[in-house]
Amino acid sequence: MHYAQILLFRKVIQMESNEIEKIEIDLFIRAICHRYGYDFRHYAKASLRRRVRHLLLKTSYERVSEMIPEVLYNESFFKSLVFEFSVTVTEMFRDPEFFKVVRQKVIPYLKTYPFIKIWDAGCATGEEVYSLAILLTEEGLYDRTTIFATDFNDSALMKAREGIYSIKNMKNFTVNYQRSGGENSFSNYYHAHYESAIMNKSLKERITFANHNLVTDGVFGEMHLILCRNVLIYFDKILQNQVFGLFEDSLIHRGFLCLGSKESLMFSQVTDDFKAIDEKKRIYQKKL
Repeated sequence: MHYAQILLFRKVIQMESNEIEKIEIDLFIRAICHRYGYDFRHYAKASLRRRVRHLLLKTSYERVSEMIPEVLYNESFFKSLVFEFSVTVTEMFRDPEFFKVVRQKVIPYLKTYPFIKIWDAGCATGEEVYSLAILLTEEGLYDRTTIFATDFNDSALMKAREGIYSIKNMKNFTVNYQRSGGENSFSNYYHAHYESAIMNKSLKERITFANHNLVTDGVFGEMHLILCRNVLIYFDKILQNQVFGLFEDSLIHRGFLCLGSKESLMFSQVTDDFKAIDEKKRIYQKKL
């Protein structure tokens, strides 16, 4: 057999293997949906494939299809799967310029309301929601604000409720805070205990942590501000539009929606219902 034929043969085998893997992943995702009600079918295909492959590497199985009985009959395996499928990478005042723009362009509107409701959707381990609580405290708004911090990952929510982070991260968080326009010493908002930094109890008083799945759950009250940053990049266009509709229905008139740097309302089904307050930082306001 010539070398070119060998390469072609290998290519055909690889293509067949990829197609079989796609079928296995599809069956695996459907099994999760029917068994637990968690619907990952409209997650971006490339991202979903990476997450399933990473999960497979952590098991003793060789094929994705071998994990189907495990996920059907072993709830603890499913819980570990949810952790793999959720995005928990975050930090305090991530993208400081975003928080600076919120101070400058969103806070003045919020100050006109007697009370404020905010939804942090996909809050992960809580760093963003505590950043928001700090910002609102400094702007004199926190005592009349209720923040709903949600995620579908119960393990991440537990860590968010605790508000305990590695002391090693505080230096980087402090820099972010200062760049975001922070007015005080960042150390005022936590106390150190051994190798941990524990967020002040006062920051938790207005936060309600709850499990909410953007894919399957419904409208979340009438919000003045919704943050959902760096979550939708893992959804396909169909699911993105579904979630945008959910956010639109959850916002009051003239309410604000904040997305991640790689996410946008442009070309979505709700484009005409919002105006850009700051397109670069993905901050939008719902029209009347």
